Amino acid sequence: MNELHLETSPYLLQHAGNPIYWKAWNEQSLQTARDQNKLIIVSVGYSACHWCHVMEHESFEDNEVAAVMNSNFIAIKVDREERPDVDAVYMKAVQLMTGQGGWPMNVVLLPDGRPVWGGTYFRKNAWMESLTQLQELFETEPEKMADYADKLMQGVSHSGLVNPTSDEIPNPGAIKAIAEKWARSFDWEYGGYARAPKFMLPNNYIFLQRYGYQTNTKELLDFTDLTLTRMAWGGLFDTVGGGFSRYSVDMKWHVPHFEKMLYDNGQLMSLYAEGYKRTKNPLYKEVIEKTHFFVETELTTDAGAFYSALDADSLNLFGHLEEGAFYAWEKDDLKGLLEDDFSLFSEVFNVNEFGFWEDGRYVLIQNKPLEEIAMAAGISAEALQDKKTEWEQLLYAARELKAKPRLDDKILTSWNAIMLKGYTDAYKALGDDVYLNAARRNAAFITEQLWHPDGFLWRTYKNGTAKINGFLEDYAHTADAFIALYQATLEEKWITFAKQLTDYCLEHFYDEKKRFFRFTATDGEQLVAAHYETEDNVIPASNSVMANVLYKLGLLYDNEYYEKVALEMLYLMVPNIDYASAYSNWLNLWLDLAADNKELAVCGVHAAQVIKEINSHYLPHLLVAGSTAPSAMPFLKDRFAENNLMFYVCQNKACNLPTSSLSEALQDLKLQ
Repeated sequence: MNELHLETSPYLLQHAGNPIYWKAWNEQSLQTARDQNKLIIVSVGYSACHWCHVMEHESFEDNEVAAVMNSNFIAIKVDREERPDVDAVYMKAVQLMTGQGGWPMNVVLLPDGRPVWGGTYFRKNAWMESLTQLQELFETEPEKMADYADKLMQGVSHSGLVNPTSDEIPNPGAIKAIAEKWARSFDWEYGGYARAPKFMLPNNYIFLQRYGYQTNTKELLDFTDLTLTRMAWGGLFDTVGGGFSRYSVDMKWHVPHFEKMLYDNGQLMSLYAEGYKRTKNPLYKEVIEKTHFFVETELTTDAGAFYSALDADSLNLFGHLEEGAFYAWEKDDLKGLLEDDFSLFSEVFNVNEFGFWEDGRYVLIQNKPLEEIAMAAGISAEALQDKKTEWEQLLYAARELKAKPRLDDKILTSWNAIMLKGYTDAYKALGDDVYLNAARRNAAFITEQLWHPDGFLWRTYKNGTAKINGFLEDYAHTADAFIALYQATLEEKWITFAKQLTDYCLEHFYDEKKRFFRFTATDGEQLVAAHYETEDNVIPASNSVMANVLYKLGLLYDNEYYEKVALEMLYLMVPNIDYASAYSNWLNLWLDLAADNKELAVCGVHAAQVIKEINSHYLPHLLVAGSTAPSAMPFLKDRFAENNLMFYVCQNKACNLPTSSLSEALQDLKLQ
């Protein structure tokens, strides 16, 4: 009766043994509810979600709960990572009903799919009581439920966007007031925002760093560096095995919610790469290298694709799933491993009150530069760095003997593209081919396994099979990553692919009336309400990514329609930018309109070697293109010379006279 054993999602398979008659989200399940006139329970979560596991254990594995759910409801389990469209529509309903959201998310629908009740985590008795009352109401006063559903759907369908009062996009100088208001929420001791839990939000700092650089605002650059340093020092970053957890539960980035998500690590690799290009801070390079080690070791397939996540929970010494069991340390264990070095280790990693977590366990955290600790200990900073590396290797070997967190081994297109871009950005910053090779292998996997010959992308892949039609985020992030890969290699096929995906989105996702892209294709499955993702979150909104892609392609292909669509979206968004952290990717596009932005074409047989040098510089105001052979791309057309390497620096669609001098071109590219 439980149909989840037919699925491939690790999250759905975790529930395949529940006594509840779970179905997957599909037309057949929905039709069953309509045919039998039954309320639908939609329960949404993901494999690395700690509280999802708790509710499963307390309620969904319980026969008493199963009896209530099986007797009157069609129960549907949804992996939010496979079906972000279903999650988004019903999450909006839950937020309207309760004022908050999160996972697990549980919502009850009428047989036609309209929501009438919902929330997040429920204890067993509250869950059963609520379901019983809902079923009684459905039997006795169904018209009252239908009336409530009508009113709720008006809110779910409302875009929330304020119409512009101006006839044009304001000058990017207006960002200054937004940035000043934004800064009032900064934590100037530990970086990030002055609140807990603390999410990384990498796109925020990619923008803040760029804005601080282009406006010469030292405070913003200092704040970005403070945040990057404190995140790298915190327990949030796994200094032993590499990779970032999803967020910290405290203000100092110390104790994380221990799941490690691919999308976080891809974006953070991009962020630290940008930071390294600007500062050449060796800590940022170390973070990139360790993140690569984690992704390569734990999340990369033989074919070069990337798995989705590691769970927060793992088996403890008693064989029970426990959050953080794999990552936390007890003092006696550390003493046994480190012996005479324990005291110095404790200074570096705070095996003290500052680094204490709970139940006699510590989460490693730094709060001082190594140079300061080395000086106090009477050794060189280099010697302490070597010791730190040895300690981490020692702890890694010991930790590998523990039971590892569970792996979510599904492959998601958009998340793979985000990691692909992270590797591409790391290659640009460090010039190490190991990152370019990882990017190329992943790009080949996407084009060969996740891109159908008919032009559409698949969403997910597992066990040799791709399934579920892709969503806007899959196309937007893949196009964005392919543009970056083109800029790193000057292999024109990648930007051609980006253009093809963009054209597919314009045909299948763009809503000319709303002037935004729908999250789901207009000719695909339609939910009870259309979803237009516009606010940036832990991942930038698919519409903001698409707008940035369109603007870049508009310049390189001299395509006025691309540029028009991108700027119309920005025009509609600017009046809505209030709390800037939810609009940083839109702010990035807005900053593209500043007068100091430039474009560069590098044309010549050896252009690919030279572009490597240019990409290693921090030039966030620059759009790079180039070719090693004649190109039909409008921005490059008629600029290739067989025996010359030429640099064309352009600004506001006007180009300087070409130069054959790299140093002269770099001088022209700097901010004036």
